[in-house]
Amino acid sequence: MKEISVRSSSRFEMIDITEAVRKTAREEKIESGIVLVYTPHTTAAVTINENADPDVPRDLLAALDRAVPLSANYRHTEGNSAAHVKSSMVGASEMVIIENGRLVLGTWQSIFFCEFDGPRSRKVIVKFLT
Repeated sequence: MKEISVRSSSRFEMIDITEAVRKTAREEKIESGIVLVYTPHTTAAVTINENADPDVPRDLLAALDRAVPLSANYRHTEGNSAAHVKSSMVGASEMVIIENGRLVLGTWQSIFFCEFDGPRSRKVIVKFLT
């Protein structure tokens, strides 16, 4: 198990962590298997989506904000209930196949750390299943 440090700079942000996951796989000399990319935070998530057009992550965040507004009649009093809901909707992990030492991702796909309650220092746990 390896850990990747992530520092968000905004309250809501999608950070491309694909290269950090690739680097970790290279360092571990993984040729074939699966990598589990997981965040242990209840107000963050991990997802795979397009990274060729920067408007896609922006649109995803905007759609989540419309679906789960920052202010509503939440009972949780810390002011971050929307972040908890978004985290559950998006999910805490993704699995990616590794073949011939490479992540098997589509042409436009990247692995994103999704920050819903930043800015913060966070971590992503990477576990290789070979």
